[in-house]
Amino acid sequence: MKRLIPVIIGLALICPDIANSQRLNARNGFIGFYSKTALEDIRAENNQVFAVIEPATKKIAFSVLLKGFVFAKELMQEHFNENYVESDKYPKSTFSGSYTGDVDLSKDGAYKVTVKGDLNLHNTSHPVETPATLTVKNGHLIGTAEFKAKPEDYNISIPSLVRDKIDKEMAVKVNIDWAITK
Repeated sequence: MKRLIPVIIGLALICPDIANSQRLNARNGFIGFYSKTALEDIRAENNQVFAVIEPATKKIAFSVLLKGFVFAKELMQEHFNENYVESDKYPKSTFSGSYTGDVDLSKDGAYKVTVKGDLNLHNTSHPVETPATLTVKNGHLIGTAEFKAKPEDYNISIPSLVRDKIDKEMAVKVNIDWAITK
């Protein structure tokens, strides 16, 4: 809980419109990133994503602690935190943006939307725009999206020794499940 309070305050500062109106909150969202090359596969997943969405204004934001990403290989996790994202210096990544398209929270169904906003990682913001799906099902709003991210867009340098071991772009998958409150 001590770690969650700064995240909530940070989201309120990033997206003040969301902080002042009715919103849906999720504390156990999912973000994973993946790279597949002939030399080595990278798979990192985090199930501790805090996300808010405000359907009335179509605003969306999330925050994720970078040390929460779990890798198959402990050494990869150590290198990710110490050498690449420098998670002691830049502990979290955030996204703040909005989505287009209409979603009827009172009717089950899958709604295609476009999410657009700024992803901040390694103290660097970069615009992201991606198709997404918001699914209303059994009292939940489930958001899913996939997009590509380049480490260089976030001032993350990859040493030449390992540059060929990872793909130039990481596939990023997002899955957030919000309970719809009435």
